[in-house]
Amino acid sequence: MHEEISIQGAKTNNLKNISVSIPKGQITVVTGLSGSGKSSLVFDTLAAESQRLLNETYSSYIQQILPHYEEPDVERIQNLPVSIVINQKKVGGNARSTVGTMTDIYTGLRLLFSRLAQPFIGYSMVYSFNNPQGMCKTCQGIGEVTDFNISALIDFEKSLNEGAIQFPTFQPGGWRLSRYTESGYFDNHKKIADYSAQELEKLLYDTGSKPENPTKHFPKTAEYVGVIERIRKSLLEKNGAKYQADLKRVTNTVECPDCHGTRVNETVRSAKILGYSIGDCAKMSAEDLLRFLKKIKEDQTAVIQKDLRNRLESMSAVGLGYLTIDRKTATLSGGESQRLKMTKHLNSALSDVLYIFDEPSVGLHPEDLVGIGKVFKRLKQKGNTLVLVDHDPDIIALADSVIEVGPGAGKKGGEITFSGNFSEFVAANVVTAKALSRRPMLNSKRPHFTKFYSLEGVSAFNIKNQSAKFPEKALTVVTGLAGSGKSTLVRKLFTAKYPHSVVFDQSAIRGSHRSNLLTYLGVFDFLRKKFAEISGESVSLFSFNGKGACPECHGKGFIKYDLAYMGNVTERCEKCHGKRYNEEALQIKWHGKSIDELLNLTVEEALTLIDIPEVRQALHALQDANLNYVQLGQSLDTLSGGELQRLKIATKLLEDTEKQANLFILDEPSTGLHEEDVDHLLELLQKLKKQGKTLIVLEHNLTIISQADWIIDMGPRGGSLGGKVLFQGYPADLLKTKESFTGTHLKKYLHLE
Repeated sequence: MHEEISIQGAKTNNLKNISVSIPKGQITVVTGLSGSGKSSLVFDTLAAESQRLLNETYSSYIQQILPHYEEPDVERIQNLPVSIVINQKKVGGNARSTVGTMTDIYTGLRLLFSRLAQPFIGYSMVYSFNNPQGMCKTCQGIGEVTDFNISALIDFEKSLNEGAIQFPTFQPGGWRLSRYTESGYFDNHKKIADYSAQELEKLLYDTGSKPENPTKHFPKTAEYVGVIERIRKSLLEKNGAKYQADLKRVTNTVECPDCHGTRVNETVRSAKILGYSIGDCAKMSAEDLLRFLKKIKEDQTAVIQKDLRNRLESMSAVGLGYLTIDRKTATLSGGESQRLKMTKHLNSALSDVLYIFDEPSVGLHPEDLVGIGKVFKRLKQKGNTLVLVDHDPDIIALADSVIEVGPGAGKKGGEITFSGNFSEFVAANVVTAKALSRRPMLNSKRPHFTKFYSLEGVSAFNIKNQSAKFPEKALTVVTGLAGSGKSTLVRKLFTAKYPHSVVFDQSAIRGSHRSNLLTYLGVFDFLRKKFAEISGESVSLFSFNGKGACPECHGKGFIKYDLAYMGNVTERCEKCHGKRYNEEALQIKWHGKSIDELLNLTVEEALTLIDIPEVRQALHALQDANLNYVQLGQSLDTLSGGELQRLKIATKLLEDTEKQANLFILDEPSTGLHEEDVDHLLELLQKLKKQGKTLIVLEHNLTIISQADWIIDMGPRGGSLGGKVLFQGYPADLLKTKESFTGTHLKKYLHLE
């Protein structure tokens, strides 16, 4: 067996012809500043080549179905195993995809109930909410139904002629309104508030009738249907995309009144084991279900129970014991999605596999990382090689070997600044090692707060009758283990009471590969106008979406070839060499650079050159948001979740002071940030605070926690064992809270233990 994976001459993206070796059968952590080239090395070179070579072993037909991987710019990779990439891409899925279906836990429960449940109602398929025999007929196995918000749909102070029905095509002049005004059922000048109960029932809920005295304008073959039934049949059931925003305004999704969210019908709910139906089990968290299964003492289902216990224990091992089995996969965060994918491999018989993890520490409290560390060691003991891209000190400490990419970000990175074992790394003169060896400090100030945003006796999910207060114009950090209730407290309950809150999360920004930093911030036009001004040409010449587009690739910079069974192949445009512009546009220079050359500058480089006030203001906002290293023309779809979040912050920094919101919620802003970059993030947060902003940050990073003005700690654990406000107050006082895992780890971080 070869002892190491050898990468030679890697030049992908910003990599500078680097060579490095990764020991097989060990845990290697690849670290470095944000944008230094870690992902280029691990994902765009190592993983891409492994996946590409594996795909080539399949037939042409199968290759067409599989994802296409570009051949990385590397001279040679030797001893490369098959790789499995476990990233933070959200699982997604439709309304029928749950944690239980994804992990096969629900399949195991169906088998268990078909053998043990009393009374016997049939075999495993009967217990499926996707099977007509098992699904609830009211919600069709979804667990939820759509309810109408009548006050949003109907303006009771108006008549039909005045536009009482607040929905497109039901307004005066709308073709659907005539079905009501010409039906003969109503006084069209009468306020809806003055309708009798029978008239209101007729207007809204009639399921179908033939008007007795319609006007001559009512279609002869038409049937009268109430407003709600018409919207339900014409738009809701047919998924009318055009009216989605309006439908969202007038409808609410509520728990199915018949099955109470269990998705299965009454017959299935009647079959029970130890007093619990399969619907009851699906509503349990993984940890609660594990405890329930241990009470079942039946030898005939021992194999099924063992498999279920293994899957549930795997969920607990990766810090997901708090997730309920019926949780929709579409609602999982990126970190939760990654760890759920991880559980599939814990009981796998495969060995000598290259597992690649993208920031496995995301969304995890230091206490949760203890369990994750054990998971990695289990995978390693099976003879696998693990490569982790991460900045977290606890993850780096797990490494047998460490590779640092740097020394800087973007064009200043792309080199191997360190490669060796962990003990050598700690003593090395590199950015990450120096950042980890700094003496941390605690914010010991005790400002006197007089005004608070408060929540009193709130309840939702695992939070039951809790109260919390958030000081105004201060930095409040909400902490706690994964699933302890942080997001529920802040993103659900707090935003419901204070809807003017501005939430910065890591969700994707809508845009195509043609969108870049300057287009998103709305300042690209100023740059194009400058080029038009100095050249006397039209502004359109300097747009790759307009007159200036390369005639071959139409401003894309690449050409996609459809090779039928060989799949799609994307190649850089040979005419413009990926520059997107035509020759005429590229000939015009400003400060000695064409518009393409300017777009290839990083934010930091552009600040030394561009003197357009509006563009400079945007560049300074990007600099404040720690996006110095990103190129101006970089497509938004290539940015990470953390980078997208910081880009959203930059847009807020650009707003007029009068328009700016004053209440900001940031969901794990340290995601994707190196410890060195966290300092810049703290500077940004302090700057916002000085501007009078109230900042509420959901965070696990101990550097940020230590610098909070106020801490709210949720716990003590996740799921049903969490949901309590364990502590709220000054950081120094958290250290005295014995039941707080955050306090315990903060002590260790500050070297007080």
